[in-house]
Amino acid sequence: MAQAQKITPRTQDFSEWYNDVVMQAELADYSPVRGCMVIRPHGYRIWELMQGALDDMFRATGHRNAYFPLFIPMSFLAKEAEHVEGFAKEVALVTHTRLKATGKAGVQAVIPDPASELEEPLVVRPTSETIIYAMFAKWIQSYRDLPLLLNQWCNIVRWQFRTRLFLRTTEFLWQEGHTAHATEAEAEAEARQMLGVYRRFQEEWMAMPVITGKKTESEKFAGALRTYALEALMQDNKALQTGTSHNLGQNFAKAFNVQYQTATGGLEYVWNTSWGVSTRMIGGLVMTHSDDNGLVAPPKLAPVQVVIVPIWKSEEERGQVLGVGGKVKDELAHAGVRVEIDARDSVKPGAKYFEWEAKGVPLRLEIGPRDVAAGQAVAARRTGGKAPVKLAGLLAAVQGALDEIQMTLFTTAQERCEAHTIRGVTKQQFVDFMKGPGGGGFAYGGFCGSGECETEIKQQTGATIRVLPDPEFRSPEVPKTCMWCGKPSVAEAVWAQAY
Repeated sequence: MAQAQKITPRTQDFSEWYNDVVMQAELADYSPVRGCMVIRPHGYRIWELMQGALDDMFRATGHRNAYFPLFIPMSFLAKEAEHVEGFAKEVALVTHTRLKATGKAGVQAVIPDPASELEEPLVVRPTSETIIYAMFAKWIQSYRDLPLLLNQWCNIVRWQFRTRLFLRTTEFLWQEGHTAHATEAEAEAEARQMLGVYRRFQEEWMAMPVITGKKTESEKFAGALRTYALEALMQDNKALQTGTSHNLGQNFAKAFNVQYQTATGGLEYVWNTSWGVSTRMIGGLVMTHSDDNGLVAPPKLAPVQVVIVPIWKSEEERGQVLGVGGKVKDELAHAGVRVEIDARDSVKPGAKYFEWEAKGVPLRLEIGPRDVAAGQAVAARRTGGKAPVKLAGLLAAVQGALDEIQMTLFTTAQERCEAHTIRGVTKQQFVDFMKGPGGGGFAYGGFCGSGECETEIKQQTGATIRVLPDPEFRSPEVPKTCMWCGKPSVAEAVWAQAY
């Protein structure tokens, strides 16, 4: 582990604090390629745990994994007008198949070989609707082929000029689900179902409360009929979009001629959905739970759930505590706990505590000679609290502590979100809330549906409509007028400044 550095306090500079936590916890590092990141083993393990949990959920709802090419013919994007317009400024292109050395000996340069220019440039995957639905057109012939429920784990490239580790990078990892259905009702049910899967994962595994709802027309996915999203509130009171689910209607089906023969012999276009979450969730996890000592990881997603720190002064004590520590590790590992023992001679116990705290380990077990004699260990929680626990029955105590930490993290995040949420705002209350010392949060108010209002609000406050909330998140009283212009309200909206 690298030498520990002091972490910038959240209240001093939240952005710098976030970068410090990510670096100190060894989650990621900056890449030599501008705008890209290297995900380090500790960070990638969190992604693997996220993948494992989500993949089980996807399979339980009938989806299967597949893989589609990284390269997409440029003409495919042009087939759906909204879609190409939405991604035109972000795509990276492959135009040649090889390089050519040029220049004199000792002053060599490498350039694209003019003779290798592609007849049609290839787009580096910004999302896969077009390539996938081109294949769906081959695979779907009859109503018997429906529904077709696929998921892909892959990397994505969207050219970015302002980047932040995990939150916005030119290349990132994600999953993208793509499905085809016989009716609009089935596609709508699928889009809503997967939104629910994401919510369950983010609340139960990430311990991160979210609001779900529909995006406005100006904020929906390019080419979608309707877009649904999950929004979480970070500790700086900015919102983070943590996932989306789209009812694509028949737009892509018509563009790629994805038709099926009905039971009565006619031809109909399929109805599609797509849905995805990415490594952005790791950034959300960091900003939801972490503190000025470093990463705080929910036990379900912690790469190391328990670290054992043996303490000794003599070789005899070293043998005793390592012996007991080794047995404790074996017992916990056998039960499925992700556990490490830190037996380094060169690092003092206090420095070990600091390092493992920075990496977000939920529970630390300290075992010294006196603990061995007393048949106990001292359990220190990352979220605070330290107490002795008997070695007899240690497994149950550890599992109970991890469950309690997971639940407490969710409750704390939920209470913080509620404390920074206001409802039924007037225009002046809204402006004061967004520009005030608290830094805003979620603001609920009436919305007239006007794009002009959306634009004006963003220009004056930096806030955007995150979602038109689902019924369970709506206020008890439906707003009758738009909080900005005073015209009749068509929906309640949730505004926030956002990442």
